[in-house]
Amino acid sequence: MKVAVIGTGYVGLVTGTCFSAVGVEVTCVDIDQKKIENLKKGILPIYEPGLEEMVRGNSDKKRLHFSTSLKESIQGAEVVFIAVGTPPDEDGSADLKYVLGVAASIGEHMINPLVVVTKSTVPVGTSIKVKKAVQDALDKRSSKLEFYVASNPEFLKEGAAIEDFMKPDRIVVGTDRAEAEQIMRKLYKPFLMNGHPIIFMDIPSAEMTKYAANAMLATKISFMNDVANLCEIMGADVNMVRKGIGSDGRIGPKFIYPGVGYGGSCFPKDVKALIKTAKENKYTMRILNAVEEVNDSQKEVLFNKVRTHFNNDLKGKTFALWGLSFKPKTDDMREAPSLVIIEKLLKAGASVVAYDPVAMHEAQRILGDTISYCTDMYDTLNKADALLVVTEWPEFRVPDFDEVNKRLNKKVLFDGRNIFDANDMKKLGYDYYCIGINTK
Repeated sequence: MKVAVIGTGYVGLVTGTCFSAVGVEVTCVDIDQKKIENLKKGILPIYEPGLEEMVRGNSDKKRLHFSTSLKESIQGAEVVFIAVGTPPDEDGSADLKYVLGVAASIGEHMINPLVVVTKSTVPVGTSIKVKKAVQDALDKRSSKLEFYVASNPEFLKEGAAIEDFMKPDRIVVGTDRAEAEQIMRKLYKPFLMNGHPIIFMDIPSAEMTKYAANAMLATKISFMNDVANLCEIMGADVNMVRKGIGSDGRIGPKFIYPGVGYGGSCFPKDVKALIKTAKENKYTMRILNAVEEVNDSQKEVLFNKVRTHFNNDLKGKTFALWGLSFKPKTDDMREAPSLVIIEKLLKAGASVVAYDPVAMHEAQRILGDTISYCTDMYDTLNKADALLVVTEWPEFRVPDFDEVNKRLNKKVLFDGRNIFDANDMKKLGYDYYCIGINTK
């Protein structure tokens, strides 16, 4: 079976690579020539555990190819995935110009029947626009070629994307034709042999499923952060509360860890897009408006603790920051809480020295020389007035506190992910601040 994947960003590259791993011949297409040249050499534009090895292995076996030519890549393919970006416009809506541009190009160059699958996260109703873009291009050629459209949203967690794709909780496919369903079932057959479910539905429902899933997870995070802030005020321990409610099967333990807010490429963008879609249809997503408001304010919580501890005088002070990516196992800094914290520290006249296991290059691209960078977590502490933990990378969980103590000016630690125990930190003599526990 031959497949083309248009777009070599996070979703497109993972999708194409994982299909090639089960024997499908895949060509990943991108207009960025430098990116394609690098991918042919096994140099990836993103960090995702295990992906580089899979790309190189399947490229060596001639199952995974990279090209800048959409025209050549879709020839003979049965399925074409559109996996290009849908960045948010200023009003929060998803920008579909790349998706529709690819759809038009497919219609312009296709020479055999195709299933055109939207893999990008798109608003409900996008498939109608995709179908029209393909058909309009065919009409200009006076072509009677048949094609089908489908929606196949991704549910990949950054840092665990390969596991999520190869062993999915579920595969959602929206289509309105039996022929398309048959082809998609054939394509996904290798992933169903261990009992992983595939759910076929109408296209609007598939498009909505992606947004609803991310909105629900974002809601759990913001809810728990709101509870955490109340716990601090009332003298409750949010860690105990989390365990108490997480043991309820109706709630579960996932996505109820308090912290400094969610970020990344999906939750912020998808929540905004769903709010905007509702507004366009004269409906108000009241809960999601609150979810977004809580998350925005939560990204400032750690800075506010810093400011309070230092009596609103941060000018000339230096802060060590551990963690830049929006979560562990990725170099993704889109909407990362670290960016808000750094911005506020710099505006207050402070200096920031940062370390992240994989996001340093991305941080330098975004922040330039506005902060300092270290290649060792302990080097950030030299003469720093406090340590801020912003991303819960495993290597931060059990640091050498003798080394930390030697390097910090004072024993002051702001734990934005609650990776340390408040009682242990008190015994070590630290002024310790975390989320959802009043440690003073």
